[in-house]
Amino acid sequence: MAEAPYLGRQPGWLRRQRKPLVLLGLTLVAYLTAINRGQAFPWATAALLSATLLTGFTAPHWLIRNLSVTRRGPGRAEEGETIHFQVEVRNAGWLPRFMVELVDRLPFVAAAEQHRIGPQAIGLIAYLPGRRSSRFTIPIHCAKRGHYRLGPVGLSSRFPLGLAEAKQHRNDGVQTLTVYPDIFNIIAMPLRGAPSQIHRGGYQLPEGAGAAEFSGLREYRRGDNPRHIHWPSSARLNELIVREYEPLASACLTLILDRSATDNLGQGKETTFEYAVRIAGSIARYACQQNIRTRLVGHGETSAPAAFASGENHYGEILDHLATVEADGGSAYGEFLLETGSQCRRGETLVVFLNDENLQDAPLCQALATLHASQLHIFAIVFAAAGFREGNGTAGNPAAGASLAEQGAQVVSIRQGDDLLRVFNP
Repeated sequence: MAEAPYLGRQPGWLRRQRKPLVLLGLTLVAYLTAINRGQAFPWATAALLSATLLTGFTAPHWLIRNLSVTRRGPGRAEEGETIHFQVEVRNAGWLPRFMVELVDRLPFVAAAEQHRIGPQAIGLIAYLPGRRSSRFTIPIHCAKRGHYRLGPVGLSSRFPLGLAEAKQHRNDGVQTLTVYPDIFNIIAMPLRGAPSQIHRGGYQLPEGAGAAEFSGLREYRRGDNPRHIHWPSSARLNELIVREYEPLASACLTLILDRSATDNLGQGKETTFEYAVRIAGSIARYACQQNIRTRLVGHGETSAPAAFASGENHYGEILDHLATVEADGGSAYGEFLLETGSQCRRGETLVVFLNDENLQDAPLCQALATLHASQLHIFAIVFAAAGFREGNGTAGNPAAGASLAEQGAQVVSIRQGDDLLRVFNP
């Protein structure tokens, strides 16, 4: 009873080398016995133990000699997707190899093995003939967004006696894996227009179906876009007449992530910040596809691609940032809203991410009121804080969204566990 705690406190090196030490001790005892007795049998026993000890230490190193391993697979994936890596092990020697383990450091594999850190065994080669190769297909479920370093992929063997372990590591093949957030489709968004910008000479109407609707004709004013001149009416009235449009989408859209660590509620993937990342990426894709000038900003340790742009390349930059962005900001969200709003022009749409408890904070409410007074459109994503904190999907405070709506904001309420695809495409 008294020895068990002591064994549990043994150093890691002693636990790993216990078997070789015991065999070495038996070998020494056999040799001492053979020397003292001078008989043939003790000498044969000592020789057998010596051969066993030598084989146990040298065989693993021989087994992984002349073996090479490569890994191939995608470098990008989406959260929740299952991807496959192809691993090939080749024996360049003439003799076969036995009982060689394939080890690798892959994302989410080590996480599944609790209390284990480092490379994990992901395959076993029981027999590999000389001058032949063996291939493995390894499925990896991409559980969480992020940028991961893979490998090094390697080989390991303790065969035949487990006295020693030989390892060989290679850096061939894919070395990084970027997992993007799970983006959902948005068919349409009720974005408001920016009449003060959409007719300026420096701005073009957003290209895409439903970007604007014709509302009438009027006289030309300085700064109007020449593309909108209606030449038949201008010739008939002998003055420049332009088409007037009712814009359905802002000329600019700013996504403002709340990266404050204290505002991030929930656990694992079920946090307000992870929901905000998915929503921001989905809105960015919709806006970029509609050729609406979009930017992403946030108050954290890493900078977002804050310049206004549209198109697939710009969306790719936003998605790359969203793959690794963290809730690591220290400043208050209300202060950052005021800072961002001071850089915006009248009529722009700001997508803000709030939780209903923070809407009781006076500085944040004042910041939202200031943005509204500056004639900036607010598209508010409001999370039910209690549900995310308790993990039960409890509905939020309806009064919080109502107060924002009274200020002219468009409000979308989100609970934990909501199907975001259904919420944004009712």
